Amino acid sequence: MSTFRFAIVAILAPLMMSSMAAPVVQRDGQPYQLGNTSVTTIRAKSLNRDYQVFVSLPAGYADTGPPLPVVFVTDADYAFPLVRAIAARVGSDKKSIAPFILVGLSYAVGDTPEYSRRRDYTPTPRPTDGLSSDMPGRPVLFGEAEAYRRFLASDVLPLIAARYRADMTRTTFVGHSYGGLLGAHIVLTSPSMFSKYVISSPSLWYDDDVMFSRQKKFVASNSDLIADIFFSVGALESAGDADMVADLKKFDRAFKARRYPHLTTQLHVWNGRDHLDVFPDMITAALKWAVPATLVKH
Repeated sequence: MSTFRFAIVAILAPLMMSSMAAPVVQRDGQPYQLGNTSVTTIRAKSLNRDYQVFVSLPAGYADTGPPLPVVFVTDADYAFPLVRAIAARVGSDKKSIAPFILVGLSYAVGDTPEYSRRRDYTPTPRPTDGLSSDMPGRPVLFGEAEAYRRFLASDVLPLIAARYRADMTRTTFVGHSYGGLLGAHIVLTSPSMFSKYVISSPSLWYDDDVMFSRQKKFVASNSDLIADIFFSVGALESAGDADMVADLKKFDRAFKARRYPHLTTQLHVWNGRDHLDVFPDMITAALKWAVPATLVKH
């Protein structure tokens, strides 16, 4: 039935059937659920708080067969369902994206997204003058990225390795904004923690450009860096006090200038995109790069 005809029927039906009882629409109040997903709550003992780990398994997943690559995404409340949907859609032809296990890294249980990511994704404490907490009675906190990284390394990655058919030699970290800042911190602290990094619109301006000074120290004291990095930023992110395009180009250049034998980087600037709308374009391209269809043979 055409859209026009459907619209006409919808308009006329109440008039033609006025003598009949109106249809009953049941609303049972059940929440919408995503298939082939699970949520596990993990106690971060050293941090004295809980986190949830979201997992999405590809269609046809079984406990036997070759191990699958794993993609870890920060800001899971937003990124997990989006990445899952894009992977299913773009990878449906099995020509561009291989099946993979998707792991969403949630905010701390009971914390607001802003409160959790300010604390967990930033590498250093910073002055909080003029900043307000969106959790009444709790002070604004920054600078616990290293403690959060250790939690991921000691608890989350081993959980995925033990519970799923995961190839932990083919892992990808995905972070945007403060999540991208966390990714930069991991690269400069423990680069072998993941094999690939998708660092999107990282907040390199944070704490008076502290990541640039850290990068300078790293390249001065390390003869190699074994990692593949996909840098990304929206072209419109050059406005305002922080030029995130220039910052990311500078960060990438410093790595390239060092000529590390086992480091590859690429940088994408998305025309017409800003900090808020660049992620869908970015992650579509990044998944094709991180988990190409040729990765897993069927």
